[in-house]
Amino acid sequence: MRLGTRGSALALAQAAWVAERIEGLVEIVPITTSGDRAAVASGDKSRWVSELERALLDGEIDIAVHSAKDVPAELAEGLELIAIPAREDPRDAICGASSLDELQAHARVGTSSMRRAAQVRAHRSDLDVVAIRGNVDTRLRKLADGECDALVIAVAGLRRLGREPDGVLDKLVPAAGQGALALEARAGAAAPPGLVDPTATACVLAERELTRTLDASCDSSVGANARVLEGGKLELRAWVGRADGSAWLSDCASGDADGLGRFVAERMLAAGAAELMR
Repeated sequence: MRLGTRGSALALAQAAWVAERIEGLVEIVPITTSGDRAAVASGDKSRWVSELERALLDGEIDIAVHSAKDVPAELAEGLELIAIPAREDPRDAICGASSLDELQAHARVGTSSMRRAAQVRAHRSDLDVVAIRGNVDTRLRKLADGECDALVIAVAGLRRLGREPDGVLDKLVPAAGQGALALEARAGAAAPPGLVDPTATACVLAERELTRTLDASCDSSVGANARVLEGGKLELRAWVGRADGSAWLSDCASGDADGLGRFVAERMLAAGAAELMR
């Protein structure tokens, strides 16, 4: 079994986690994506997956291991998502402080995410959001070097590399799929036993349905996070805002997993979400 993955430390750790749960001989195949080569963090999500999808179609790998939040709404023809394993904590974390509220006015908050930047600005307009890019270790080193006073980053990325955050930002709505992995393969391929988690699958698919209905891009300030309630129904939180944090919409609804993402997205579109994303 050949598992394709990006070559970052986090991506390799994620692929190794998957490999440990597959019986038999497994080879991890690192592949450099256009997103890894780019000097800036803008553009369509496909920049993180297109080379992996090409390797699948060419038969060079059997399964691609992605961070679910990086997977575009539309996959390459002939491919499908075959598994979403058990999910890590989907929330955003803060390093350098225990919360946004404890930071002084004009403290520099680093992030590479437009969504995080917009929500930080919406929560505290007196903070200075600065662009901090690179892999997890690079961003933590920039924090230690004083390029920012605090860093907003995914809880999951830290924990998969054996680190813990200084605080968790419950008020921020995570990106769709954050904290989850997505396994992609050629259409008709079977998922390795034990790697399909029904709860994570229901939540991530609802989140992806919301962003797809909103027609959100990688450059949209959109958050979506679902959780399973007692009785099996889902609760879906969503957030859409301007990049400068000056205006935003939030919504929350519960119901059956099928169609919940579309329902919440259409309600937000009726309230002006498309204008905010522009």
